[in-house]
Amino acid sequence: MHYDTIIIGAGMSGLAAGIRLAHFDRRVCILEKHWTIGGLNSFYRMHGRDFDVGLHAVTNYTPKGAKHGPLSRLLRQLRIRWEELELAPQAGSVIAFPDVRLRFSNDIELLRSEIEREFPDQGDNFQRLLDELADYDDLDASNFNGSARQFLSNIIDEPLLVEMLLCPLMWYGNAREHDMDVGQFFIMFRSIFLEGFARPLKGVRLILKLLVRRYRALGGELRLRSGVRRILVDGRRAVGVELEDGQQLFADRILSSAGMVETLKLCDDLAEEQPAVAGQMSFIESISVLDCLPREIGLPETIVFYNDSESFHWQRPVDSLCDTRTGVLCSPNNYLYPEESGTLPEGIVRLTTIADFDRWANLPEAEYVRQKMWWYDRAIASAVRFVPDFRGHVVATDVFTPKTIRRFTSHVNGAVYGAPDKQLDGTTHLENLFLCGTDQGFVGIVGAIVSGISMANMHCLRQA
Repeated sequence: MHYDTIIIGAGMSGLAAGIRLAHFDRRVCILEKHWTIGGLNSFYRMHGRDFDVGLHAVTNYTPKGAKHGPLSRLLRQLRIRWEELELAPQAGSVIAFPDVRLRFSNDIELLRSEIEREFPDQGDNFQRLLDELADYDDLDASNFNGSARQFLSNIIDEPLLVEMLLCPLMWYGNAREHDMDVGQFFIMFRSIFLEGFARPLKGVRLILKLLVRRYRALGGELRLRSGVRRILVDGRRAVGVELEDGQQLFADRILSSAGMVETLKLCDDLAEEQPAVAGQMSFIESISVLDCLPREIGLPETIVFYNDSESFHWQRPVDSLCDTRTGVLCSPNNYLYPEESGTLPEGIVRLTTIADFDRWANLPEAEYVRQKMWWYDRAIASAVRFVPDFRGHVVATDVFTPKTIRRFTSHVNGAVYGAPDKQLDGTTHLENLFLCGTDQGFVGIVGAIVSGISMANMHCLRQA
């Protein structure tokens, strides 16, 4: 079987790339090793309840009719109407450090006013930061590297404000420990603070089903339970793939959303894993179902980013399974859903905590189950220092760990944001093997979709 393009992975970036190519009558096949689509951003049903995996928020929100920004661009490229995503904006979020809280929304003026209230001498410096952001080119690789901490410290001379601004940006899109590439900082600042958060009432399943329907309607082929054992290489070119069942498929080019390290491991000519470049940042996430709405117990915020000291520590835990000093608490109830769409049937609180893959992966099964519950309790105890204590209202829970992330994404170390060094042009050592998704450089749902579109345009359509 021969295709114009084989795409490895049916996550957001792979599906978006497939749609873009199928629009132009390319013969495309998307291969997914699991029984369902979405990778980390997926969904499941347990004990009669529907749960999202991965999705806290769709970033880069812009209202209907906006002509600029990643969301508008992907809608045009995929020929999707704004209404089809059914996006409801956030009610408002907060960055919570000891004794200081900064509220923000999809209007940058709220964050500006909060900074001027808490840090009166930083107003002009914050405007300087916004001016710098306006001039940044996301696609200029020469501007990408460098320390975001140093960049911020050169503009903002209040260390606590630097830490507070970094906290949500690192939590929602930083693969590098301790610091952040300045280019990634610009991308995430724009997507979270200048554009903002939104969510469909039906969650990630609406987005995934929309993409799959569009892809199949255009004639694209999607194969589930079709893991790739190896990429077939002839000289400087990838000529096809061998599936785990031994079947071989051939193509003019291959687009992989599996990640840089993971893709290289599949290549005939590069059999050894390169752990030095693999990402380390992984998480546990708990879902707590409540017997009431979060706002009824004093939790109206959409997302709370918290940290329990004036220094924000972003690294894999050095001596334990998890690090509960910082976390993200999200309530999907607290979006501004239109009245006609209804509401979620129950209150939901989702909590994310930094975790160590190796320690979780090496636990015996019985101990693994016990530790999940123990760290659920520890993480909640840490979070309720910053939000109302909701523990008395919990009626059901579920927890997933770095082992879960590894199983559904195949990312080395269960690294949610992939490798720290991004390949912005998507190229690899083979002239017709390209990357899209997390390791190309764009993260989050909108970032992943834009990555798939951009790499399909650049390497599959223009070259052809």
